[in-house]
Amino acid sequence: MYINLVRQSSTHLLKYTRGVCPVSQEAIKSISAAEDEARQAKTRASQKSQEAIEEAQRAGREAVASVVERAEAEIANLIRNADQEAAQQATELASTTANRQATLRARAEGRLDKAAHLIVERIVNV
Repeated sequence: MYINLVRQSSTHLLKYTRGVCPVSQEAIKSISAAEDEARQAKTRASQKSQEAIEEAQRAGREAVASVVERAEAEIANLIRNADQEAAQQATELASTTANRQATLRARAEGRLDKAAHLIVERIVNV
């Protein structure tokens, strides 16, 4: 807004210097210099804002990369723990199954002897 006002003032001053109102050349140079300075300030501000945007985007990308890296490490840790737990459970299940199998085999062998005696008694008593 300030730049527009200065620009309008400069335009009006040029009209007045053409015969309507005498204004010193120094005043016109001063206003032109102020306009140039304002344009340069605007350019610098635009550059700084662009740099700030780029820095924020870079920082954002780094933050996302960091979070992804931590998440991947956590996932790998969870998978490793799940694999260890599954292996432990499989070992326990195998042990339990082997114990049950041995128990059932012992019972079956004991019953086999009884069945063999029973068959022999029936054959002999026939």
